[in-house]
Amino acid sequence: MEWVEPSMISINHAMSDLEKCDQLRLLTLDCYIAALQNAAQYAVELEDTITVPHRSHLKALTDGLAVGTAETLTESRSALRGLLREYRDKAADFLKQLREELSSTATALQDIYNAFNQSDGDHAGQMRKAVKTLREISESEHLEAMRPALVETTAGIEQSLEELRKQHLMTVSQFLVEIRGLHQRIDALENAAALDTLTKVFNRAEMEKRIRGAPEGAALLLVGARGIRQSEKDFGKEVAQELAGAFIKRLRNSLTPAAVLGRWGEEEFIAIGPPKKAEALTAAKWIAERLSGAYACVQGGRTVRPAIQVEVAVVERLPGADAEPALAQVQDYLKG
Repeated sequence: MEWVEPSMISINHAMSDLEKCDQLRLLTLDCYIAALQNAAQYAVELEDTITVPHRSHLKALTDGLAVGTAETLTESRSALRGLLREYRDKAADFLKQLREELSSTATALQDIYNAFNQSDGDHAGQMRKAVKTLREISESEHLEAMRPALVETTAGIEQSLEELRKQHLMTVSQFLVEIRGLHQRIDALENAAALDTLTKVFNRAEMEKRIRGAPEGAALLLVGARGIRQSEKDFGKEVAQELAGAFIKRLRNSLTPAAVLGRWGEEEFIAIGPPKKAEALTAAKWIAERLSGAYACVQGGRTVRPAIQVEVAVVERLPGADAEPALAQVQDYLKG
């Protein structure tokens, strides 16, 4: 009978458990990679400009996991969350655009239907009256020889009149559709002109106009987000845009729903509200403390963490004074 040392049994058990843990780790990693590959393969098809980059970023994230280090896996968690969040937001915008186009098309079809049901107008009525007279003449006993020609002429006039009516209605309906489309384009251009293209908030010119129209005593929050320029130097324009977008979302969520938010410069933002200065000071302190720090952004499928340092000041539009002193203080502080 062979004698086995107790310590050797413990080592064998430990090695066996270690091998099981390693197999489980590899299996978990394989499942995680397969899940990412499936997420890329079965992503809902939107436009190529949206779906193709999303799949490319997921593939880059999957390729990076081949190393399987703890650091890579930890970073992939926030990177995946960022990619899915970005795709969800783009999909929501895409669906919203489709709904608006569908609604516009339905309205245009309704306009066409209404146009077909409209009256021909006086000219058409007079022509129909003339046709009726010709028909009555053709039925007279004294015009037996002319009757076939008059009947044929009357039918031709009626047919031409009906064709004219259809063309008229189609032209009117087409004009209605084109006019509606022009109105929508004008509205879209006007709205776009008032928005900053990067963060979709009001631009500087629009904010100046709104400050002049703000009630006396309104509080203005002046916010400097230092780090956006540096993020572009360090990581590129796309990361800087994502960073600005993430910051503006947090800033908007930090304000009351009635607050008006705008972008004054590349790193400068301004908000009108809350209405009382004491509340504005509280909000300013909260924003400066909570919105500073690193933000998770995605660069080529991997997570980068550019940082923002937030500075906030409050300016009050004094009662009995126009908006120019307040605008001068804004200009002096933000220097955007």
